[in-house]
Amino acid sequence: MTSSIVKFIYKNKIVEINNPDSNETILNYVRIKLKKTGTKEGCAEGGCGACTVVLGELKKNNISYKAINSCIAFVPSLEGKQLILVEDLISEDELHPVQKAMVNYHGSQCGFCTPGFVMSLFAMYKNYSSYKEDIIKDTIQGNLCRCTGYRPIIDAAKSLNKESRFDHFSRNKKITLDLLRKIKQRNIAIINDNKKYFAPTSVNKLKSILKQEPNSKLISGGTDVSLIVTKEKKDLNSLIYMNSINELNYIKENNSYIEVGATTPLINFESFVKKYFPDFSQVLKRYGSVQIRNICTIAGNIATASPIGDTLPLLLALDSQIVIKDKSKTQILPLNSFFIGYRKTKLKKGQFIHSIRIPLLKKNIFKAYKISKRIDDDISSVCASFNIEINNNKIKKIRIAYGGMSSIPKRAFNCEKILLNSFLSDQKIDKAKKQLEKDFKPITDARASKKYRMEVAKKLLEKCFLEVKQKKLIRINA
Repeated sequence: MTSSIVKFIYKNKIVEINNPDSNETILNYVRIKLKKTGTKEGCAEGGCGACTVVLGELKKNNISYKAINSCIAFVPSLEGKQLILVEDLISEDELHPVQKAMVNYHGSQCGFCTPGFVMSLFAMYKNYSSYKEDIIKDTIQGNLCRCTGYRPIIDAAKSLNKESRFDHFSRNKKITLDLLRKIKQRNIAIINDNKKYFAPTSVNKLKSILKQEPNSKLISGGTDVSLIVTKEKKDLNSLIYMNSINELNYIKENNSYIEVGATTPLINFESFVKKYFPDFSQVLKRYGSVQIRNICTIAGNIATASPIGDTLPLLLALDSQIVIKDKSKTQILPLNSFFIGYRKTKLKKGQFIHSIRIPLLKKNIFKAYKISKRIDDDISSVCASFNIEINNNKIKKIRIAYGGMSSIPKRAFNCEKILLNSFLSDQKIDKAKKQLEKDFKPITDARASKKYRMEVAKKLLEKCFLEVKQKKLIRINA
């Protein structure tokens, strides 16, 4: 069944919107249509957290609470979910424990950013049984405050460890679950003012839509694509929202590789990949805020082909492959051959990324580094990744990849060639660093100069081998 009506839960009632504007953000809907102005607009690009709302989603027999940036999420993506705003936390004129904590610990001054902090902490309050400082800091890294300072907010969050997890959302849980089951996600097709929006719930339905609408823009997360609307002020005339396809939301592993489905949220992959590639997990924590990682995907990162997409040099260094499908064929491509120009890929009309395969390392050393102006929630100046296999102190295999150094994320082939089958010395490392000048011609932009980028790239290569040496995994002969 296909519908043009978007259904979601708000204040324990089913809300129906017939043929909504597919380019309207949840933020604008909340503020203009619902007249709930607690949710603020700060940056309109998912960078400050002032617009944070929480979505409740049905997961088996439970509710998963996700903080998201409402400024870069479109209204139709509310389909099948529960919408929770800062105004909804109060119950019978009594503040929610999160709100009380912010008051008691003086977690607000001007108050503009406060609703976003409250909603991020509310999601944490619902999803964790206790809150260590690392969880708290990760939770609020996407919420910017310029006048209060973070210490009282962190103290407020810590105080929640003493609070009962039973709030009015817990009391109403059965009602909410029943309502969410009633509005289980359906195929959505909206045609409104020359704009088209499709949200299929199966791969077969996706193939059918792509056959009819091959020029549509695919969204798997949409944290980058949405900026066309919010920052460039342009319309997206035909969208296909993939995140309703649950059969693409998976992580599988075998003896050879990990396979990640195209709609798997980055935050789920982050926790999974930690046991195999700790450095990958650490970079992902700095990829973006919890609000971003809750909805963005590796497939989306690959498809946008940004030269500063943090996952891309890591996936390149790991010799990853992408599984591409259309109405009748399946194609498996090495990621290294997928990027053909600035934000251009080999993905053709009618095709979509089905999954990503990441080989499991047996003896290899994997290192990854992100350099940016801020530690948290910032775009890379340079991102580097190294995959090295060493046997008897000799490099038998090496993959080096960088982001931020070219119009596309790419391997450092000349640098690799110098190091392959070599016993390392300081002189050899110096030669390899010099080869980076042949591999890359970085540009100067607002984030960094070309000189800085090249110097950082060389230093990261040196840093990698120094760390390897310190762990006595290889001998570097002077």
